[in-house]
Amino acid sequence: MQFHHHGYVSGDPRVRPAAGTGLDRPDELPAEVDVLIVGSGPAGMLLAAQMSQFPQLTTRVIERRSGRLTHGQADGIQPRSVETFQAFGFAEEIIAEAYNIGWMNFWGPDPQNPQHIIRTARTADYAQDIGEFPHLIVNQARVLDYFAEAAERAPGRVSPDYGWEFVDLQVTDSGDYPVIVTLRRSDADNAAGGADAASAGEERVVAAKYVVGCDGARSRVRESIGCQHVGDISKHAWGVMDVLVNTDFPDWRIKCAINAEAGNILHIPREGGYLARMYIDLGAVPEDDNHRVRQTPLEVVVTKANEILHPYSIDVKEVGWHSVYEVGHRVTDRFDDVPAGEDRNPRVFLTGDACHTHSAKAGQGMNVSMQDGFNIGWKLGSVLSGLSDESLLATYTAERRPVAQQLIDFDREWSSLMARKPEEIEDPTELATYYLGTAEFPSGFMTQYGLSVIVGTDQHQGLAEGFPIGKRFKSAEVVLVSDGNTLHLGHHATADGRWRIYAFADAAAAGEPSALTDWAQWLSTSPESPVLRHTPAGADVDTVLDVKVIYQQSFEEVDVARVPETFRPQSGPLGLTDWEKAFAAAPGRDIFEERAISRDGAVVVVRPDQYVAHVLPLTATDELSDFFAQHMLAQR
Repeated sequence: MQFHHHGYVSGDPRVRPAAGTGLDRPDELPAEVDVLIVGSGPAGMLLAAQMSQFPQLTTRVIERRSGRLTHGQADGIQPRSVETFQAFGFAEEIIAEAYNIGWMNFWGPDPQNPQHIIRTARTADYAQDIGEFPHLIVNQARVLDYFAEAAERAPGRVSPDYGWEFVDLQVTDSGDYPVIVTLRRSDADNAAGGADAASAGEERVVAAKYVVGCDGARSRVRESIGCQHVGDISKHAWGVMDVLVNTDFPDWRIKCAINAEAGNILHIPREGGYLARMYIDLGAVPEDDNHRVRQTPLEVVVTKANEILHPYSIDVKEVGWHSVYEVGHRVTDRFDDVPAGEDRNPRVFLTGDACHTHSAKAGQGMNVSMQDGFNIGWKLGSVLSGLSDESLLATYTAERRPVAQQLIDFDREWSSLMARKPEEIEDPTELATYYLGTAEFPSGFMTQYGLSVIVGTDQHQGLAEGFPIGKRFKSAEVVLVSDGNTLHLGHHATADGRWRIYAFADAAAAGEPSALTDWAQWLSTSPESPVLRHTPAGADVDTVLDVKVIYQQSFEEVDVARVPETFRPQSGPLGLTDWEKAFAAAPGRDIFEERAISRDGAVVVVRPDQYVAHVLPLTATDELSDFFAQHMLAQR
């Protein structure tokens, strides 16, 4: 963590000085806002934390509840999400609090006594092999707390406006704030800020430049822009409950898929050492049920769980939360307010359950929703800050809707496998094989964005095969040249809205004539340099593009004084040298080998949401300049 560059800091360095709209944030909703976020779920709160990094913008979050969420329905945190938490500054804290999924065990009928279940497979969780971050279970409410804290600590000081519900909106074709939003005070029981009964039902009109609907599966924002939720509900019901129990089931603290004559259970231990969540198969739903299955009493769900677990049993001492649902698979036809065939830039966006719904058993809902928020957040910040043209916002639907469809397809298959009867299973290890074999998707690492103005061609992919273009930047260990400490290169990038440019050096030593030194000289002096072209006048040189170098030599062999000044910029009001932009290969963990990077060097461009945007040779300066010119506006 870097601080002191704006002067001596004696307090918590994670609390950055308020700036812009964060200096005197009004308690009441203003009449005009740059971004109005509807809903304070995972996508909404990540988006709030991201927008708080742009304090020159007015961002408000409305939530119909009277305060923070206390009982979250989602709880699975995939490795990609933990990687995202790292960028927002709270990965270590939430890992310490959460349940870490180390194993997943599989149970099935005992061939000698089919009425009893036995363990059929024990598998290490996929997170142990797929990256440096774990697979976690933690209450959704706590995830929201951490994002709320990140938003309040950032310069913009964004926090939710509780007690307001969305009514409707209209997108006009004129004015600086073309989205006209009608809001209503929640009823007296839910009114925020001590509002009395007289204020319940009060309506307000807020004009916004952009609106993001993070308001769940019954999204009113979705309805207001005429989007269609496409899909269906399968005729299969599941009960879910968070329970504190005494039990003789030996795998109570291990994630399990249980397939029995009496039905199926997905069992997931939760944080705290005692709590667990159980998804209990309630069987097929008749065609004429008309959702009556959703009224199934809790006692019936507990009884069913004990039937499936036989010869083991659970004695339920307390139920923290429970529900009954039918598996639904739906994805919205578009994720913004621009109908097919209409030529304009979007003003309203949908995220999370507002645009894709599915079962909870694949552990994807909260995770994919947060990536929706991450994707649209930096784009809104860039456009509203004047760094990029509005056309950048059209890439949101283009990138995120295919991901949602992949999620629906994956979840449909996983849900079907989970709901099978024992006689339908030929190989008892099939589910375990599928779980491990598809690990890249549920972990959040399969997403790959296609060619666009912010994703380059794969012409030079061979220079850095371990950083596939369009996929998230897979971190690796390096050594910080200035102090010799080993760290993860990707962890050094925070969710501050900046692009990263990683220059992987050719074989020459630091300061010696080479392709790298020529590239660094061009970047710091040429009028065509994207750093000079797209950084606002008077701003620190790394305000928009954060440029770093990684040398092939060990840090002992790199003379930090000979590292080009491009990688030793002076920033902040005191003009202090930044010593944390030059890195070397780690002993025994050479990043050039681990990520198959050419010894001739390479340039890897990474977006603010941690996805690789381009790979180029050190000599391809024109191509680098042209790439940024596609989506960024010249600042000088």
